[in-house]
Amino acid sequence: MTSGQGQLSDLLREHRDGLIARWADLAGDGLRGRITTTELQRDLGELFSTLLPVADGSAAGLDGDQHRELRAFLADLSRNRARQGFSPAETASSVFALKQAVFELTEGNEDPAVFRRLMTFSGLLDGLGLWTFETYAAAREEIIREQSEQLLELTTPVVKLWEGVIAVPLVGTLDSARTQVVMEKLLESLVETSSQHAIIDITGVLAVDTQVAQHLLKTVVAARLMGAECTISGIRPQIAQTIVALGIEFGDITTKATLADALRHALRFEGVEVVRGERRPA
Repeated sequence: MTSGQGQLSDLLREHRDGLIARWADLAGDGLRGRITTTELQRDLGELFSTLLPVADGSAAGLDGDQHRELRAFLADLSRNRARQGFSPAETASSVFALKQAVFELTEGNEDPAVFRRLMTFSGLLDGLGLWTFETYAAAREEIIREQSEQLLELTTPVVKLWEGVIAVPLVGTLDSARTQVVMEKLLESLVETSSQHAIIDITGVLAVDTQVAQHLLKTVVAARLMGAECTISGIRPQIAQTIVALGIEFGDITTKATLADALRHALRFEGVEVVRGERRPA
């Protein structure tokens, strides 16, 4: 490019293959072994094609309609990188690496117009890099939220103990989000198994305060609306003392010290009597 009258996009298009190869080489320095050269060149090649139509425009902002396709592509790229475990810096540096490749291509060109276009293009790449950072952060938050929901599902199993009797053994802490999951899974299981009795076991719950108690009471009320009786088990001495000190009232809700006691109560509710037999000699 010997004249400032030409468009920067023309220069980029003319040297497309060499630029993408050099860009991939620069961007891949910190990604060796985590993404293949072919995959990286494919991603950068698609980004290059999306970037060309706006290469000669202003770097004032990325909110215009002319940048819509570019923003969408970078958002998808950032989300994919986030799911693949890349860091935000690694994701943004893939965009910034194009600067060096273009500067190397125009090295030695003393045309002021070329320099001005390069500075504008550099500003555009800076904006794109920040955009990838923002979309990466949003994608990571979405991934963390999905993983948290999946973890809640895994840590809130509903177990069928007997015909008509199900149990929800809880471990850890209870908050509004987890209680909602407990309530939903419990009600779904009551319908699926046609159970009339549910046991909520809190042996593994670290502490019971007023908020946790309210969550448990709401779950019991919801189960009763479905026609099932609930028993809360796992009331250890320390938790019992805390409940008394806080003045928490469970009303007519049945509570038991252990899951075994709660199961016996539920079986009697179902008309099944557990009788201890004599141990037979081996």
